[in-house]
Amino acid sequence: MGRKVTLATCSLNQWALDFDGNFSRILRSIEIAKGNGAKYRLGPELEICGYGCADHLYESDTLLHSLEVLQELLDSPVTKDIICDVGMPIMHRDVRYNCRVVFLNKKILLIRPKMFLANYGNNREFRWFSPWSQPRQVEEYLLPRMLRKVTGQVSVPFGDCVLSTLDTCLGSEMCAEMWNAKSPHIDMGLDGVEIFTNSSASYHELRKANERVSLVKSATNKSGGIYLYANQRGCDGDRLYYDGCAMVAVNGDVVAQGAQFSLEDVEVLTATLDLEDVRSYRGERCHPHMVHDHKPYHRVKVDFSLSGDNDIYLITQQPVKWQFHSPEEEISLGPACWLWDYLRRSGQAGFLLPLSGGVDSSSTACIVYSMCVLVCNAVADNNAQVLQDVQRIVGDLTYRPEEPRELCRRLFTTCYMGGENSSEDTRRRAKDLSAQIGSYHLSINIDMAVKGLLGIFSMVTGRVPQFRANGGSGRENLALQNVQARVRMVLAYLFAQLTLWAQGKPGGLLVLGSANVDESLTGYFTKYDCSSADINPIGGISKTDLKSFLHYCVEHFQLTSLRRIVAAPPTAELEPLVDGQVAQTDEADMGMTYAELSLIGRLRKVSRCGPYSMFCKLLEVWRDAWSPSQVAAKVKQFFRMHSVNRHKMTTITPSYHAESYSPDDNRFDMRPFLYNVKWFWQFRKIDSKVTEAESARVGY
Repeated sequence: MGRKVTLATCSLNQWALDFDGNFSRILRSIEIAKGNGAKYRLGPELEICGYGCADHLYESDTLLHSLEVLQELLDSPVTKDIICDVGMPIMHRDVRYNCRVVFLNKKILLIRPKMFLANYGNNREFRWFSPWSQPRQVEEYLLPRMLRKVTGQVSVPFGDCVLSTLDTCLGSEMCAEMWNAKSPHIDMGLDGVEIFTNSSASYHELRKANERVSLVKSATNKSGGIYLYANQRGCDGDRLYYDGCAMVAVNGDVVAQGAQFSLEDVEVLTATLDLEDVRSYRGERCHPHMVHDHKPYHRVKVDFSLSGDNDIYLITQQPVKWQFHSPEEEISLGPACWLWDYLRRSGQAGFLLPLSGGVDSSSTACIVYSMCVLVCNAVADNNAQVLQDVQRIVGDLTYRPEEPRELCRRLFTTCYMGGENSSEDTRRRAKDLSAQIGSYHLSINIDMAVKGLLGIFSMVTGRVPQFRANGGSGRENLALQNVQARVRMVLAYLFAQLTLWAQGKPGGLLVLGSANVDESLTGYFTKYDCSSADINPIGGISKTDLKSFLHYCVEHFQLTSLRRIVAAPPTAELEPLVDGQVAQTDEADMGMTYAELSLIGRLRKVSRCGPYSMFCKLLEVWRDAWSPSQVAAKVKQFFRMHSVNRHKMTTITPSYHAESYSPDDNRFDMRPFLYNVKWFWQFRKIDSKVTEAESARVGY
């Protein structure tokens, strides 16, 4: 009997409820794994139905169609002579479980339900599933008739068990179980399991990959073993982007790394590994016989070997150094892949973006350009699916994109919407960026539409509102800003629907938004303005990260026009100019810098701080910059703005999730949208602390 095993894990771009597409991608991955000599294939979590089904998981149809796909997989000749490990929902004794189904040669070997459910961040697994709460216990699962016809089995093992082949032992983890304090791989390793598998649907956040890789490495660093990690890839149908990162680790070292961002629908990572490396590693480090009250796992025995008799000439994978992307690269790649999935699956013909010449809308434009670069590279690498998709989108079955600027011209319309309060500088910056990325660019003057709306108001009320600079009140000033912003939204959708029609081309355009995460936190935008769009690729990214991203684009894409955009002060340009220059700036309006706001946002969400505890933390962090009363003023200003404007988050454009302090309403950030905005009790507590700190001169 040999000792070297060839195993495969994968990243699949699955789509919620796309049973045909999901089936074909699963089958393709198995075919590739077999072609590479693998005897075991692992796929992502809930890969049969798609992870993002949400409340569709309540529907019996979802369970039925998942079983039907499983039936097709069992019956396919492609799945012969390879152990297949697939993810799907299973109903057992009227309880829904998130499961792995492991099968070989038309026989289901075991069904392993998830034990630790993900119920944090964007995950709501407890809403749809129950955890398997019986460690190391196994029951009989009665197969439905459709599966009995294929397998000839009446029942199969269901529960917390492991698979014992003729040469080794495999045990399953599922996504959040690896992140849990009592990860199953610990006990499984002490019970002799040598190969651990993890099927995940882990979504992208900036700087998250390092944590994921560390967990996989540490899973086998203590007690040895082989660890296979599979993950979903792509846009599953909502705000999340699943970023792949399939990997294989042995005894604490990564030996195979998959792509984090890619337009490939199917990526299979195959590795040949030596089981004796695990056994010798454990021989020195692990002494399971010393564990008290050890309860062994139920082993499902299978007459099958992962190794061959003559494997001496097989080359095993050696440790590699994981290549991490910088945050700027993550911003360039993740949202771009998400946009591509959304575009090709939405049936639309491209994007339209109101391009103001500022950091935010320019960042969105650069992400679209990055998408075009990825598409051209994929076509150059002979990705047939990408070529087929782009030909369908542009309506030309002979088209082959070769240059990103030319593709951008076909897919991307930018539109500068200026008025009497807009500066010539922003108009020029927008035009220059458009020329460099190649978008089809329009320049529109909105004054006629604004004056028409104000004329209607004046005709009805007999009053003419004025800007504050012209003697008007705060209410008038705000209303005059808002009408400009809302006109832009209406015009954006008009041009999105009819621009291609005016050119004699079929289809419509998706409107892109460009409000960043910090503006969403404070509500520093007009409700139903041009931040209201179909989707927003930067809505989960901070202003500080976006500025760094634009510096990256200057160097990586040679978009030199971005230098002037980054250097300009952020402004909405909704108030009258003074001597032709911008008089209004965003940071002055908000009462804090974007860097300060980013820190406040992390304290509010990640550190779970209310007003008082946030003040106490910032009192220490800002001790060299601000007095206690100034710190208190900034905290109060933030919570007033956040609570007054929280209602805006109920209608904000769906955004790419990228940041751990996103305020995405009722999805990632479960908060009220009607507050007592005076915060009496909390602010009194802050005031008492300010008095105490300043009288004692603590640290100042």
